[in-house]
Amino acid sequence: LRTMLLFLFPKDLYTAPDSCKGRCEEPYSEEDECHCNADCERYRNCCEDYYRHCQPEGFSSSRDAITDEDLLHISEQLYRADHNKARPTDIAINPQYQASPDETDDQEDHSPQPLYKYVNEELFSKPTYASFIKLLDNYQRVTGREEDVTAEELREQDNFLKEVMKTELMKKLFAFLHKKNRYGSEQEFVADLKEMWFGLYSRGDGEQDSSGFEHVFSGRARTSGTGGTRHHRAVGLTPWSRLSLGEVKKGKVSGFHNWIRFYLLEKQGVVNYFSHNFNGPWDTYPDVLGLQFSWDGFYKEVGSAFIGCSPEFEFGLYTLCFIARPGRACHLSLGGYSLSIQTYTWTKSTYGNGKKYIATAYVISP
Repeated sequence: LRTMLLFLFPKDLYTAPDSCKGRCEEPYSEEDECHCNADCERYRNCCEDYYRHCQPEGFSSSRDAITDEDLLHISEQLYRADHNKARPTDIAINPQYQASPDETDDQEDHSPQPLYKYVNEELFSKPTYASFIKLLDNYQRVTGREEDVTAEELREQDNFLKEVMKTELMKKLFAFLHKKNRYGSEQEFVADLKEMWFGLYSRGDGEQDSSGFEHVFSGRARTSGTGGTRHHRAVGLTPWSRLSLGEVKKGKVSGFHNWIRFYLLEKQGVVNYFSHNFNGPWDTYPDVLGLQFSWDGFYKEVGSAFIGCSPEFEFGLYTLCFIARPGRACHLSLGGYSLSIQTYTWTKSTYGNGKKYIATAYVISP
């Protein structure tokens, strides 16, 4: 009988009492030797292999775990390594009206002047800026229209990744992730960046109509339905904690968290700045702004954006948080100030060996 049971229930289906294999999110029981639910981290009673089996970022040993302290340290390193960021003389903004939490959804234009008074467009000739800007016109604005990715657009994706990987900032990010056993080589890292950011999935009716890069950096106009990631309206929050909240619904903009994209569209006259509800504590760039605006008639209730950072800085921080804290707040430090980034995974489709695409990433409260 024992031989028959071992045949029917082989060892790889057996869960030892001190292991999380097959026990993730198992309800708490005081009789268990150790635990495998989300609360075990808080109560410090997780099984030793909890991170290997139950966490998206989990690996086989505790030294590979990315701690909160690690994130504070590496984010400060990336902040200092943003050598392509704007200088104080490169950008002049005019924030004008500051909206209260109750005013962010009133769709009233409280600021008669553009947000950007001046941008030194010589910035855009730098390789990472130039390759980034070439990507911005590669996408359909409306959800539900399938993207037709041309060979030239694929080359533009590769060129952007090549240029950002030349920077000290992205090399530091790779070195950190390599040390944490996330990637064995830079080639593997770049290949995964291309999939997680540029891989297409459907936010509409089955059409391959979106990607993480498009949603975060280019933005979308929702003309029908809800779909995609939904950020529920929060009541009673501070302006800082409301920085990127707002419903995705008919007639509103989703994504669109990039300052370069905003400046270029405002210059064309298709983006109209309404107000801001938060202006970050930084006295140099990159800074953070929470703003309200309309894009060709579609409204963005609260859109958070770094101001004056390089493309590789934003791309690198969002990548770090998506890998280290997918689906939840990622607490960072920039120039001594706290800042948090929220990412979400796209759960309806995967690539590779069950890896998740980026659904969205944006700044939230510390």
